Amino acid sequence: MKEKHIHVLSIILALFYTVFIAWLYWAEPRTLEEVSTKAQTTIENVTTKTQVAIGTYEIDRTKFAEGLDAFRKDNFIVARDNFVKADPEKRDARTQFYIAYSYYRQGWGRISNDDALFKQGLEETNRLIALDKNFKSDDANLQIKTPVELKNELEQGLQITADDFNPLKVLRERK
Repeated sequence: MKEKHIHVLSIILALFYTVFIAWLYWAEPRTLEEVSTKAQTTIENVTTKTQVAIGTYEIDRTKFAEGLDAFRKDNFIVARDNFVKADPEKRDARTQFYIAYSYYRQGWGRISNDDALFKQGLEETNRLIALDKNFKSDDANLQIKTPVELKNELEQGLQITADDFNPLKVLRERK
């Protein structure tokens, strides 16, 4: 081997070792098992960012399907968790719509609404509108089809009106 090749190889190994040590300080793993877990997470994040950069980003279809199944079973916390895992970059309008809708469904009450959940749903809906203002859901099971309708429902749920004191409100149906 030539002396020049040895120098180049030494520099590459030194750079790799430097990056590895910096990553160890950044990730702060406590055990060897954590090293592999954090390394896998880091690699997944880098892969996702690379896919976004080159335009090949797609959601995780299996996680989305699991989220949709949980959503339809009214298990909104699990549904949101799966939707977030399916679309970590928050770039898929359909997934983001279901996340916002899950806040609405979980926060909706016959007597009163959960304002904290409605506010989170409103934030997600605003993010969705910024992502794709013309989105329309093709899910036949949903009564609300667009982010604008969902935003309207969430905003109305946050307002206190005379209608809130109507005893017939108990008979209304969730959308």
